[in-house]
Amino acid sequence: MPLPQGAVVTSSDEPDANWSGEAGNGELTGPQRVDARAARQPAHLAKFHAPEVVFGPGSLAELGHCVLRVGGRRPFLVTDPGLIEAGWVEEAVDYLRLAGLRPVVWHDVTPNPKDHEVEAGFQRYAESGSDVIIALGGGSCIDAAKGVAILASNGGRILDFEGVDQVAAPIPPTVMVPSTSGTGADVSQFAVVTDTAGQVKITIISRTLVPEISVIDPRLLTTMPDWLNAATGLDALTHAIESFVSRAHNPLTDNLALHAVKLITGHLVGTQTRPKEVSPRLAMAQGSLEAGMAFTNAILGATHAMSHQVGGLLDAPHGVVNGVLLPHVIRFNAQIQPGRFVALADAAGIATDGVAPDEVALMLAERVRALADDVGVPRGLASLGVTEADVPRLSRTTLKDACLATNPRDAGLLDIETLFRAAL
Repeated sequence: MPLPQGAVVTSSDEPDANWSGEAGNGELTGPQRVDARAARQPAHLAKFHAPEVVFGPGSLAELGHCVLRVGGRRPFLVTDPGLIEAGWVEEAVDYLRLAGLRPVVWHDVTPNPKDHEVEAGFQRYAESGSDVIIALGGGSCIDAAKGVAILASNGGRILDFEGVDQVAAPIPPTVMVPSTSGTGADVSQFAVVTDTAGQVKITIISRTLVPEISVIDPRLLTTMPDWLNAATGLDALTHAIESFVSRAHNPLTDNLALHAVKLITGHLVGTQTRPKEVSPRLAMAQGSLEAGMAFTNAILGATHAMSHQVGGLLDAPHGVVNGVLLPHVIRFNAQIQPGRFVALADAAGIATDGVAPDEVALMLAERVRALADDVGVPRGLASLGVTEADVPRLSRTTLKDACLATNPRDAGLLDIETLFRAAL
Protein backbone atom coordinates (compact mmCIF):
# COMPACT_ATOMS: atom_id res chain seq x y z
CA MET A 1 0.00 0.00 0.00
CA PRO A 2 1.53 3.39 -0.96
CA LEU A 3 2.30 6.01 1.66
CA PRO A 4 1.83 9.79 1.47
CA GLN A 5 4.62 11.81 -0.09
CA GLY A 6 7.42 12.34 2.40
CA ALA A 7 6.62 9.33 4.59
CA VAL A 8 9.61 7.06 5.14
CA VAL A 9 9.07 3.54 6.43
CA THR A 10 11.71 1.76 8.47
CA SER A 11 11.64 -1.97 9.11
CA SER A 12 14.55 -1.85 11.58
CA ASP A 13 14.08 -3.44 15.00
CA GLU A 14 15.57 -0.19 16.31
CA PRO A 15 13.58 2.51 14.49
CA ASP A 16 15.94 5.31 15.53
CA ALA A 17 18.87 3.63 13.79
CA ASN A 18 17.90 5.12 10.43
CA TRP A 19 17.84 8.62 11.93
CA SER A 20 21.36 8.91 13.30
CA GLY A 21 22.19 11.74 10.91
CA GLU A 22 25.60 10.21 10.37
CA ALA A 23 27.57 9.64 7.18
CA GLY A 24 29.28 6.30 6.68
CA ASN A 25 32.27 7.28 8.84
CA GLY A 26 30.11 8.62 11.68
CA GLU A 27 30.61 12.29 10.71
CA LEU A 28 28.60 14.85 8.79
CA THR A 29 30.34 16.05 5.65
CA GLY A 30 30.43 19.32 3.72
CA PRO A 31 29.22 20.12 0.18
CA GLN A 32 29.73 17.23 -2.19
CA ARG A 33 28.02 15.21 -4.86
CA VAL A 34 25.84 12.62 -3.14
CA ASP A 35 26.59 9.04 -4.07
CA ALA A 36 23.83 7.74 -6.37
CA ARG A 37 23.25 4.68 -4.21
CA ALA A 38 22.92 6.81 -1.08
CA ALA A 39 20.47 9.09 -2.86
CA ARG A 40 18.14 6.13 -3.32
CA GLN A 41 18.07 5.57 0.45
CA PRO A 42 15.75 8.26 1.89
CA ALA A 43 16.08 7.25 5.56
CA HIS A 44 17.82 10.52 6.52
CA LEU A 45 15.09 12.65 4.93
CA ALA A 46 11.65 13.71 6.09
CA LYS A 47 9.05 16.15 4.90
CA PHE A 48 6.88 17.82 7.53
CA HIS A 49 3.47 19.16 6.56
CA ALA A 50 1.80 21.72 8.84
CA PRO A 51 -0.54 24.68 8.42
CA GLU A 52 -0.17 28.15 9.86
CA VAL A 53 -1.49 27.98 13.43
CA VAL A 54 -3.22 30.77 15.36
CA PHE A 55 -3.47 29.53 18.95
CA GLY A 56 -4.90 30.85 22.19
CA PRO A 57 -8.03 32.08 23.98
CA GLY A 58 -9.82 34.65 21.85
CA SER A 59 -8.11 33.62 18.61
CA LEU A 60 -11.50 33.19 16.92
CA ALA A 61 -11.46 36.99 16.55
CA GLU A 62 -8.69 36.53 13.97
CA LEU A 63 -10.87 34.43 11.67
CA GLY A 64 -11.78 37.22 9.26
CA HIS A 65 -8.16 38.30 8.85
CA CYS A 66 -7.14 34.67 8.27
CA VAL A 67 -9.68 34.27 5.48
CA LEU A 68 -8.59 37.51 3.85
CA ARG A 69 -4.94 36.39 3.94
CA VAL A 70 -5.78 33.34 1.82
CA GLY A 71 -7.81 35.33 -0.68
CA GLY A 72 -11.36 34.86 0.58
CA ARG A 73 -14.26 37.15 -0.25
CA ARG A 74 -17.29 34.86 0.11
CA PRO A 75 -16.26 32.09 2.52
CA PHE A 76 -18.23 28.86 2.80
CA LEU A 77 -18.55 27.97 6.49
CA VAL A 78 -19.20 24.28 7.26
CA THR A 79 -20.55 23.59 10.74
CA ASP A 80 -23.28 21.66 12.55
CA PRO A 81 -26.44 22.46 14.57
CA GLY A 82 -24.66 21.95 17.90
CA LEU A 83 -22.14 24.70 17.16
CA ILE A 84 -24.95 27.01 16.09
CA GLU A 85 -26.80 26.34 19.34
CA ALA A 86 -23.63 26.97 21.37
CA GLY A 87 -23.31 30.43 19.81
CA TRP A 88 -19.91 29.92 18.17
CA VAL A 89 -21.21 30.20 14.59
CA GLU A 90 -22.84 33.54 15.28
CA GLU A 91 -19.59 34.85 16.80
CA ALA A 92 -17.56 33.55 13.86
CA VAL A 93 -19.94 35.07 11.29
CA ASP A 94 -19.74 38.43 13.09
CA TYR A 95 -15.93 38.39 12.83
CA LEU A 96 -16.13 37.49 9.15
CA ARG A 97 -18.54 40.34 8.43
CA LEU A 98 -16.42 42.80 10.38
CA ALA A 99 -13.61 41.93 7.96
CA GLY A 100 -15.86 42.79 5.00
CA LEU A 101 -16.60 39.19 4.04
CA ARG A 102 -19.93 37.68 2.98
CA PRO A 103 -20.08 34.21 4.53
CA VAL A 104 -22.39 31.38 3.50
CA VAL A 105 -23.23 28.91 6.29
CA TRP A 106 -23.94 25.22 5.63
CA HIS A 107 -24.72 23.04 8.64
CA ASP A 108 -26.13 19.74 7.37
CA VAL A 109 -23.31 17.61 8.80
CA THR A 110 -23.79 14.65 11.14
CA PRO A 111 -21.18 12.75 13.17
CA ASN A 112 -19.01 10.51 10.96
CA PRO A 113 -19.83 12.57 7.83
CA LYS A 114 -21.58 10.62 5.10
CA ASP A 115 -20.77 10.54 1.40
CA HIS A 116 -24.14 12.02 0.43
CA GLU A 117 -23.71 14.87 2.95
CA VAL A 118 -20.36 15.83 1.46
CA GLU A 119 -21.81 15.81 -2.05
CA ALA A 120 -24.80 17.90 -0.93
CA GLY A 121 -22.39 20.34 0.68
CA PHE A 122 -20.46 20.65 -2.55
CA GLN A 123 -23.67 21.44 -4.47
CA ARG A 124 -24.45 24.21 -1.99
CA TYR A 125 -20.87 25.51 -2.30
CA ALA A 126 -21.05 25.57 -6.09
CA GLU A 127 -24.43 27.34 -6.11
CA SER A 128 -23.29 29.98 -3.63
CA GLY A 129 -20.28 31.23 -5.62
CA SER A 130 -18.08 30.80 -2.56
CA ASP A 131 -14.28 30.63 -2.50
CA VAL A 132 -12.40 29.86 0.73
CA ILE A 133 -13.83 26.98 2.78
CA ILE A 134 -14.01 27.27 6.58
CA ALA A 135 -14.84 24.47 8.99
CA LEU A 136 -16.01 25.35 12.48
CA GLY A 137 -16.57 22.25 14.56
CA GLY A 138 -15.16 18.86 15.38
CA GLY A 139 -13.53 16.31 13.12
CA SER A 140 -16.79 15.57 11.32
CA CYS A 141 -17.25 19.18 10.20
CA ILE A 142 -13.60 19.46 9.23
CA ASP A 143 -13.63 16.20 7.23
CA ALA A 144 -16.85 17.27 5.51
CA ALA A 145 -15.28 20.62 4.60
CA LYS A 146 -12.25 18.85 3.16
CA GLY A 147 -14.59 16.64 1.14
CA VAL A 148 -16.38 19.69 -0.26
CA ALA A 149 -12.99 21.20 -1.16
CA ILE A 150 -11.91 18.03 -2.97
CA LEU A 151 -15.05 17.98 -5.12
CA ALA A 152 -14.82 21.73 -5.79
CA SER A 153 -11.63 21.28 -7.80
CA ASN A 154 -11.66 17.59 -8.79
CA GLY A 155 -15.31 16.76 -9.47
CA GLY A 156 -16.56 13.18 -9.30
CA ARG A 157 -17.83 11.41 -6.18
CA ILE A 158 -16.09 11.69 -2.84
CA LEU A 159 -15.61 7.91 -2.61
CA ASP A 160 -13.48 8.06 -5.77
CA PHE A 161 -10.65 9.60 -3.75
CA GLU A 162 -10.12 6.81 -1.24
CA GLY A 163 -6.49 5.96 -0.54
CA VAL A 164 -3.20 7.79 -0.78
CA ASP A 165 -2.50 10.75 -3.11
CA GLN A 166 -5.64 10.33 -5.19
CA VAL A 167 -6.54 14.04 -5.09
CA ALA A 168 -5.00 15.30 -8.32
CA ALA A 169 -5.97 18.98 -8.45
CA PRO A 170 -5.23 21.56 -5.75
CA ILE A 171 -8.24 22.36 -3.58
CA PRO A 172 -9.58 25.78 -2.57
CA PRO A 173 -7.92 27.38 0.47
CA THR A 174 -9.19 26.01 3.79
CA VAL A 175 -9.28 27.56 7.26
CA MET A 176 -10.16 25.28 10.18
CA VAL A 177 -11.53 26.18 13.61
CA PRO A 178 -11.63 23.04 15.79
CA SER A 179 -14.20 22.87 18.59
CA THR A 180 -12.87 19.63 20.11
CA SER A 181 -9.50 18.67 21.57
CA GLY A 182 -8.61 15.51 19.80
CA THR A 183 -9.29 14.80 16.16
CA GLY A 184 -6.27 16.62 14.71
CA ALA A 185 -8.20 17.06 11.47
CA ASP A 186 -7.49 20.79 11.52
CA VAL A 187 -3.79 20.18 10.83
CA SER A 188 -3.81 16.84 9.02
CA GLN A 189 -3.63 15.52 5.46
CA PHE A 190 -6.45 13.07 6.29
CA ALA A 191 -10.19 13.08 5.61
CA VAL A 192 -12.45 10.23 6.69
CA VAL A 193 -15.88 9.81 5.10
CA THR A 194 -18.55 7.14 5.59
CA ASP A 195 -19.51 5.06 2.56
CA THR A 196 -23.17 4.64 3.44
CA ALA A 197 -23.87 1.87 0.93
CA GLY A 198 -20.86 -0.18 2.00
CA GLN A 199 -21.23 0.72 5.71
CA VAL A 200 -17.52 1.40 5.96
CA LYS A 201 -15.36 4.48 6.46
CA ILE A 202 -12.95 5.42 3.71
CA THR A 203 -9.69 7.24 4.38
CA ILE A 204 -8.44 9.93 2.00
CA ILE A 205 -4.80 10.94 2.49
CA SER A 206 -3.30 13.76 0.45
CA ARG A 207 -0.91 16.61 1.14
CA THR A 208 -3.46 18.87 -0.58
CA LEU A 209 -5.73 18.37 2.45
CA VAL A 210 -3.37 20.11 4.90
CA PRO A 211 -5.27 23.33 5.68
CA GLU A 212 -3.77 26.75 5.07
CA ILE A 213 -4.61 27.96 8.58
CA SER A 214 -5.85 26.40 11.82
CA VAL A 215 -7.40 28.77 14.37
CA ILE A 216 -7.36 27.07 17.77
CA ASP A 217 -9.40 28.89 20.41
CA PRO A 218 -9.65 26.81 23.62
CA ARG A 219 -12.86 28.66 24.57
CA LEU A 220 -14.69 26.52 22.03
CA LEU A 221 -13.78 23.38 23.96
CA THR A 222 -15.85 24.41 26.96
CA THR A 223 -19.17 23.63 25.25
CA MET A 224 -18.33 20.02 24.37
CA PRO A 225 -20.50 17.44 26.15
CA ASP A 226 -18.52 15.18 28.48
CA TRP A 227 -18.78 12.14 26.20
CA LEU A 228 -17.33 14.08 23.26
CA ASN A 229 -14.59 15.56 25.40
CA ALA A 230 -13.62 12.04 26.50
CA ALA A 231 -13.84 10.60 23.00
CA THR A 232 -11.76 13.28 21.30
CA GLY A 233 -9.19 13.28 24.11
CA LEU A 234 -8.64 9.54 23.72
CA ASP A 235 -8.49 10.00 19.96
CA ALA A 236 -5.66 12.50 20.43
CA LEU A 237 -3.84 10.10 22.76
CA THR A 238 -4.17 7.37 20.13
CA HIS A 239 -2.74 9.72 17.50
CA ALA A 240 0.28 10.41 19.68
CA ILE A 241 0.99 6.79 20.59
CA GLU A 242 0.41 5.36 17.11
CA SER A 243 2.51 8.03 15.40
CA PHE A 244 5.41 7.46 17.82
CA VAL A 245 5.59 3.73 17.04
CA SER A 246 4.65 4.12 13.37
CA ARG A 247 7.03 2.73 10.74
CA ALA A 248 7.10 6.25 9.28
CA HIS A 249 8.01 8.12 12.46
CA ASN A 250 10.95 10.52 12.54
CA PRO A 251 12.58 12.82 15.13
CA LEU A 252 10.32 15.71 14.17
CA THR A 253 7.19 13.70 14.90
CA ASP A 254 8.65 11.89 17.92
CA ASN A 255 9.07 15.02 20.04
CA LEU A 256 5.55 16.19 19.26
CA ALA A 257 4.06 12.79 20.01
CA LEU A 258 5.82 12.41 23.36
CA HIS A 259 4.87 15.89 24.55
CA ALA A 260 1.28 15.28 23.45
CA VAL A 261 1.16 12.09 25.54
CA LYS A 262 2.40 14.04 28.56
CA LEU A 263 -0.19 16.78 28.11
CA ILE A 264 -3.13 14.49 27.42
CA THR A 265 -2.52 11.97 30.20
CA GLY A 266 -1.91 14.83 32.61
CA HIS A 267 -4.92 16.97 31.77
CA LEU A 268 -7.78 15.04 30.13
CA VAL A 269 -9.42 14.12 33.45
CA GLY A 270 -9.10 17.76 34.56
CA THR A 271 -11.19 18.91 31.61
CA GLN A 272 -13.96 16.59 32.81
CA THR A 273 -13.83 17.59 36.47
CA ARG A 274 -13.06 21.30 35.94
CA PRO A 275 -14.58 22.01 32.51
CA LYS A 276 -14.38 25.83 32.68
CA GLU A 277 -10.82 26.03 34.03
CA VAL A 278 -8.33 27.50 31.57
CA SER A 279 -5.21 25.42 32.27
CA PRO A 280 -6.55 21.93 31.40
CA ARG A 281 -8.25 23.26 28.27
CA LEU A 282 -5.09 24.97 27.06
CA ALA A 283 -3.10 21.79 27.69
CA MET A 284 -5.58 19.61 25.81
CA ALA A 285 -5.76 22.08 22.91
CA GLN A 286 -1.98 21.97 22.62
CA GLY A 287 -1.85 18.20 23.08
CA SER A 288 -4.40 17.72 20.32
CA LEU A 289 -2.44 20.07 18.04
CA GLU A 290 0.88 18.32 18.65
CA ALA A 291 -0.61 14.85 18.26
CA GLY A 292 -2.28 15.98 15.03
CA MET A 293 0.97 17.31 13.58
CA ALA A 294 2.70 14.08 14.59
CA PHE A 295 0.23 11.71 13.01
CA THR A 296 -0.31 13.61 9.78
CA ASN A 297 3.41 13.19 9.11
CA ALA A 298 4.09 9.77 10.67
CA ILE A 299 0.64 8.28 9.89
CA LEU A 300 -1.07 5.84 12.28
CA GLY A 301 -1.57 2.12 12.85
CA ALA A 302 -3.88 -0.78 13.56
CA THR A 303 -6.02 0.99 16.16
CA HIS A 304 -7.24 3.52 13.63
CA ALA A 305 -7.50 0.97 10.83
CA MET A 306 -9.83 -1.10 13.01
CA SER A 307 -11.70 1.83 14.50
CA HIS A 308 -12.65 3.17 11.08
CA GLN A 309 -14.45 -0.08 10.33
CA VAL A 310 -16.50 -0.03 13.52
CA GLY A 311 -17.44 3.58 12.92
CA GLY A 312 -18.49 2.84 9.36
CA LEU A 313 -20.63 -0.13 10.35
CA LEU A 314 -22.29 1.27 13.47
CA ASP A 315 -21.81 5.06 13.24
CA ALA A 316 -20.06 4.75 16.62
CA PRO A 317 -18.01 7.61 18.13
CA HIS A 318 -14.52 7.28 16.69
CA GLY A 319 -12.59 8.29 19.79
CA VAL A 320 -14.58 5.95 22.02
CA VAL A 321 -13.76 3.02 19.73
CA ASN A 322 -10.08 4.04 19.80
CA GLY A 323 -10.16 4.11 23.59
CA VAL A 324 -11.44 0.53 23.67
CA LEU A 325 -9.02 -0.80 21.03
CA LEU A 326 -5.77 1.00 21.87
CA PRO A 327 -4.68 -1.08 24.90
CA HIS A 328 -5.14 -4.30 22.91
CA VAL A 329 -3.12 -2.96 19.98
CA ILE A 330 -0.33 -1.75 22.27
CA ARG A 331 0.00 -5.27 23.69
CA PHE A 332 -0.03 -6.76 20.19
CA ASN A 333 2.64 -4.42 18.81
CA ALA A 334 4.84 -4.65 21.90
CA GLN A 335 5.35 -8.37 21.34
CA ILE A 336 7.89 -7.58 18.63
CA GLN A 337 9.15 -4.12 19.63
CA PRO A 338 8.57 -3.39 23.34
CA GLY A 339 11.45 -0.92 23.62
CA ARG A 340 9.66 1.68 21.56
CA PHE A 341 6.97 1.96 24.27
CA VAL A 342 9.34 2.90 27.09
CA ALA A 343 9.58 6.58 26.13
CA LEU A 344 5.80 6.69 25.76
CA ALA A 345 5.36 5.24 29.24
CA ASP A 346 7.80 7.82 30.64
CA ALA A 347 5.77 10.58 29.01
CA ALA A 348 2.61 9.16 30.57
CA GLY A 349 4.17 9.39 34.02
CA ILE A 350 4.89 5.68 34.48
CA ALA A 351 8.00 4.75 36.49
CA THR A 352 10.11 2.68 34.10
CA ASP A 353 13.57 2.52 35.71
CA GLY A 354 14.68 -1.08 36.13
CA VAL A 355 11.55 -2.46 34.46
CA ALA A 356 11.85 -4.71 31.41
CA PRO A 357 10.53 -3.08 28.20
CA ASP A 358 7.86 -5.73 27.64
CA GLU A 359 6.51 -5.10 31.15
CA VAL A 360 6.62 -1.35 30.56
CA ALA A 361 4.50 -1.76 27.41
CA LEU A 362 1.91 -3.71 29.39
CA MET A 363 1.90 -0.99 32.04
CA LEU A 364 1.26 1.61 29.33
CA ALA A 365 -1.66 -0.42 28.01
CA GLU A 366 -3.10 -0.51 31.53
CA ARG A 367 -2.54 3.25 31.94
CA VAL A 368 -4.52 3.90 28.77
CA ARG A 369 -7.32 1.64 29.95
CA ALA A 370 -7.39 3.34 33.35
CA LEU A 371 -7.66 6.75 31.68
CA ALA A 372 -10.53 5.47 29.55
CA ASP A 373 -12.22 4.25 32.73
CA ASP A 374 -11.72 7.63 34.38
CA VAL A 375 -13.51 9.47 31.57
CA GLY A 376 -16.32 6.95 31.23
CA VAL A 377 -15.41 5.01 28.10
CA PRO A 378 -16.80 1.43 28.02
CA ARG A 379 -14.44 -1.49 28.35
CA GLY A 380 -15.63 -3.48 25.35
CA LEU A 381 -16.90 -3.07 21.79
CA ALA A 382 -19.99 -5.14 22.60
CA SER A 383 -21.38 -2.19 24.56
CA LEU A 384 -21.22 -0.18 21.33
CA GLY A 385 -23.15 -2.82 19.40
CA VAL A 386 -20.36 -4.94 17.91
CA THR A 387 -21.13 -8.67 17.88
CA GLU A 388 -19.09 -11.81 17.25
CA ALA A 389 -20.86 -12.10 13.90
CA ASP A 390 -19.42 -8.71 12.85
CA VAL A 391 -15.79 -9.71 13.45
CA PRO A 392 -15.02 -11.41 10.08
CA ARG A 393 -16.39 -8.50 8.09
CA LEU A 394 -14.70 -5.84 10.23
CA SER A 395 -11.40 -7.70 9.97
CA ARG A 396 -11.54 -8.02 6.17
CA THR A 397 -12.19 -4.32 5.68
CA THR A 398 -9.47 -3.40 8.19
CA LEU A 399 -6.89 -4.99 5.89
CA LYS A 400 -7.79 -2.42 3.21
CA ASP A 401 -7.36 0.62 5.47
CA ALA A 402 -4.38 2.85 4.66
CA CYS A 403 -3.48 3.28 8.34
CA LEU A 404 -2.52 -0.39 8.64
CA ALA A 405 0.48 0.14 6.33
CA THR A 406 2.46 1.97 9.03
CA ASN A 407 1.58 -0.23 11.99
CA PRO A 408 4.92 -1.33 13.49
CA ARG A 409 3.97 -5.01 13.39
CA ASP A 410 2.59 -6.83 10.34
CA ALA A 411 -1.00 -7.86 10.96
CA GLY A 412 -2.89 -10.46 8.94
CA LEU A 413 -6.54 -11.38 8.95
CA LEU A 414 -6.21 -13.80 11.88
CA ASP A 415 -4.34 -11.20 13.93
CA ILE A 416 -7.04 -8.59 13.36
CA GLU A 417 -9.82 -11.05 14.15
CA THR A 418 -8.05 -11.98 17.40
CA LEU A 419 -7.73 -8.31 18.36
CA PHE A 420 -11.39 -7.61 17.66
CA ARG A 421 -12.47 -10.60 19.73
CA ALA A 422 -10.22 -9.58 22.61
CA ALA A 423 -11.81 -6.12 22.52
CA LEU A 424 -15.40 -7.36 22.54
